[in-house]
Amino acid sequence: MREIVLDTETTGLDPLQGHRIIEIGCIELINKVKTGNVFHVYINPERDVPLVAYEIHGISTEFLTDKPKFEEVYEQFYNFIGDSVLVIHNAGFDMKFIRHHFDPHKVQILNVVIDTLELARKKFPGAKVNLDALCKKFKIDNSHRDKHGALLDAELLADVYIKMEGNTQAALEIANTTNQIQYTAMEIKRVNFTQRNFNIKSEEKQLHQEFMKKIKNPIW
Repeated sequence: MREIVLDTETTGLDPLQGHRIIEIGCIELINKVKTGNVFHVYINPERDVPLVAYEIHGISTEFLTDKPKFEEVYEQFYNFIGDSVLVIHNAGFDMKFIRHHFDPHKVQILNVVIDTLELARKKFPGAKVNLDALCKKFKIDNSHRDKHGALLDAELLADVYIKMEGNTQAALEIANTTNQIQYTAMEIKRVNFTQRNFNIKSEEKQLHQEFMKKIKNPIW
């Protein structure tokens, strides 16, 4: 099964207030394995990047001035995701931007979407389930993540998703109070039964001998 782990960076929180996507990162999975096939693009939003957004992802207005506009890349993006399942952390946020950006091009995104935020909340009720917390829980190195980035976050989310879906027992963190599982070996006792003697009737013995004569080329 083909799945696309996806993340975006934006100029703000609401596309209806004029905010735009400025980065898209996608990681392809086939049967929960990363293939190395990725889609990554920076996008000129045709507006400024507010300071509050810049402090989160570090992508400046100046950096984006020579990048392609969304109408120049949307077909590549659309063809990459195809009809695959989309895997997104806090999917509602990214999907409202993606659908808003596709609307002017009369393109509908009808892909099935898996929200890993909701998955994590169900698996770990009451725990922190942001990307950093999940990386820590699954022992995924995210030390190079000093700021948000669509491709980097999609890579990390892919690793989290694979472990969260494929290693359920590890996610449950089954352990005792010292975080060590102690096993008690079962003692196996050998039982010696009393020897039994069986008497064969002469008629049965004769029938057996006659049957053995009918076997051609025996291996014994």
